[in-house]
This record gives sequence, structure tokens and C-alpha cells, in this order.
Amino acid sequence: MQMLGDIKLTPLGIAALSLLTERDMHPYEMFQTLMARREDVVVKVRPGSLYHAVNRLAEDELVDVVSTERDGNRPERTTYRITLPGRYALRSRVGDMLANPAREYPAFPVAVSKAHDLPAGEVASHLRNRLAVLQRDVAALRGSLADLPDKPRVFLLDIEYLAAMRQAEIAWVSDLLDSIDGNTIAWPCVPRITGEGEDPS
Repeated sequence: MQMLGDIKLTPLGIAALSLLTERDMHPYEMFQTLMARREDVVVKVRPGSLYHAVNRLAEDELVDVVSTERDGNRPERTTYRITLPGRYALRSRVGDMLANPAREYPAFPVAVSKAHDLPAGEVASHLRNRLAVLQRDVAALRGSLADLPDKPRVFLLDIEYLAAMRQAEIAWVSDLLDSIDGNTIAWPCVPRITGEGEDPS
């Protein structure tokens, strides 16, 4: 077994270990549970990648096989349980992620940093499109919260966080749009790109 400090838990591995702190499960049950809880908004969940993540956890001895069963013609289902090293690894990784902001280099700040290379009107048009998407995202996230009224808040913190971050971005984008529309932000003059067949002179 590797040293715990050498094990790199993926987001999907973290999700799987967390489910196994509740009860023993097979990967298909894990997939169904993650989808029912709308955890796909924070973790990219695909059946194949989940099976791979669980196999990796087993190789690292963070989970153990409890049983393997076959129901009729269905494929074998292997049920797993979390081990003590798995609990330590989960607690250590989640604690580190909570305490230390990661440099994730999302795409939007790159686009914002280069927005001055586009005409102000074009930027405003793109931002209005983004605003519409963000507003739909917030509505969907709030809908997810409303669809899970009996789930304790401690299990909904991820959805709350994502909704709050989208709402903050909506406020920032709206403010920037007001500045562009009101000509209160100095925008460089961007040369027009001539279309095919046009005379560049």
C-alpha cells in the first residue's frame, strides 16, 4: 500500500469514499445515489469513470470488497466498504481542500483579462448571453434545493455554495454591463476586422 500522503484522491474518489461512510455499496448504487442527490453539479459523474475510481480506491486499500453477487443475467455487482485508511484519507483530503484555496485557472478570468481586444458592444452582447445562462443556472440550483426539502442542510452546502457563487457573478457581470452601456468605463478603440471580399482600405 502507498503512504496515505502519496495517494491523490480525485473528486469522484472523494465522492465514493464519502458515500461509503454511510453504508456499504456497489458502484451502480453509488452512481444512482450521487445522481439522486444532484451531486453531479459538483463532480463529473459517469458510470464508467466511477467504476474506475472505485477500482483505484481498492488498489490503494482505501476500500475493501464485502461481497460479489450476480442477480440473474445481470452483471456481477461488487459491494465495497471503506477501510480505516480510507477514512483517514478522506478526512485529510477534504480538510486540505477546505483550508487551502486551489489555483484552478478557470476560463472566464482569462476572457475577462482579454475583453479589451473586442469592441465594447460585442463584449456587452457576450456578457448578456452569459448572464442569461447564469440566471438559468441559479434557478436550476435553487430548484434542486427545493426538490430536496427533507435533506439536512449539511448535505446541501455544495448546492448553496454554487448558487451563491453564480449569484455573485451575476452581480459583477450586471455591474460591468451597466458600465459598458453607460460609457462609464474607458474602452479602447478596437479596429474592425474586414470580412472576406471587403476592401481593407
